Amino acid sequence: MTHPFRLLRNPRHGVPGVVVLPNSGFHRAAAAIRAWPGYAPTPLLSMPEVAADAGIGAVHYKDESGRFGLGSFKALGGAYAVARVLEAARARRSGDAVQTVCCATDGNHGRAVAWGAGRFGARCVIFVHAGVSQGRRDAIAALGAEVRQVPGHYDDSVREAARMAEAEGWIVVSDTSWPGYTEPPRDIMQGYRLMADEAMTALPEPPTHIFIQAGVGGVAAAVSAQSRLRLGTGTRVVVVEADGAACLLASAEAGGMAAAPGEPDTLMAGLACGEPSLLAWQELERAAFAFMTVPDSAVAPAMRLLAQRVPPVEAGESAVAGLIALQLAAADKAARQALELDGASRVLLFGTEGATDPDLYASLIGATTPALTRPPPVHMMTKLP
Repeated sequence: MTHPFRLLRNPRHGVPGVVVLPNSGFHRAAAAIRAWPGYAPTPLLSMPEVAADAGIGAVHYKDESGRFGLGSFKALGGAYAVARVLEAARARRSGDAVQTVCCATDGNHGRAVAWGAGRFGARCVIFVHAGVSQGRRDAIAALGAEVRQVPGHYDDSVREAARMAEAEGWIVVSDTSWPGYTEPPRDIMQGYRLMADEAMTALPEPPTHIFIQAGVGGVAAAVSAQSRLRLGTGTRVVVVEADGAACLLASAEAGGMAAAPGEPDTLMAGLACGEPSLLAWQELERAAFAFMTVPDSAVAPAMRLLAQRVPPVEAGESAVAGLIALQLAAADKAARQALELDGASRVLLFGTEGATDPDLYASLIGATTPALTRPPPVHMMTKLP
């Protein structure tokens, strides 16, 4: 069975640009996160059978399903940014008044911010849109956050969170950035870089290609920046989006930031974003080798492929976009040539989430609800400096 996809080799690849993520900020984030109770690098899995099917030399998959018991890489960024904004707020104010942090989410970022708020002693309000599943809402509420639904889609919930924060004096910890709002998103991306750093430390050889999924682009930009720090500029970074929410490909086609046409519409909830992050775009418009979209029809087969491995790999619907892109590109002669994939290529993939909605996961892989084995989220209060 074949699936439709779009591929655009980036005409601005390699053009010099601004430094979005200074390396000093990454080193500060990495030192802080590594000191948290429960921190450990997540596994890097070799997948020789996927490489053989794709006709390339090697595939490695960074499995984030067990990160801090939250089931996604987002804890590295959201919780770290919470710590940073609370530290700054408390330095500006006397006394021990409880701060309120808020954000919009498709699921995983809100869970990370709620976990960070509980860990660092803040009240938390999370804004969701109608497309956020009940399972993901319940996981956020279980961490002590207040969950509020707003009309519209993800980008509407971002605007509502910002509006309410301005009205109530709350602190927005958003994973997307816009003119005049960049520092918490920058801290979030610096935290994400630790995931990429772990992978690059564990790899037996440097990758020739990285396929990394994107919603607003934050994790893709973080992986891109860390690749450049650790590997130089030779690794080809392919940014993968859902075909129903491809704001970065639309921006590349337009030659500047642009929204995806229509409203975001995809099964891959973590990628259902119609407008790019300013900071992410400033990195990716020059650093991405190519932009690619993948369809929802390929999601369940990719999830089942990983679930049927021995031992099985738990990958949520947003985790498999990079794998899908590799499979589709490798099977298409023109795409292989455009991406310079061959029998010696070594590909790094990021499994950015596990079964963060267990019921949806079970329905997609065609099984009863799995017994998730990851540890529960850490609820220990951590004192800020």
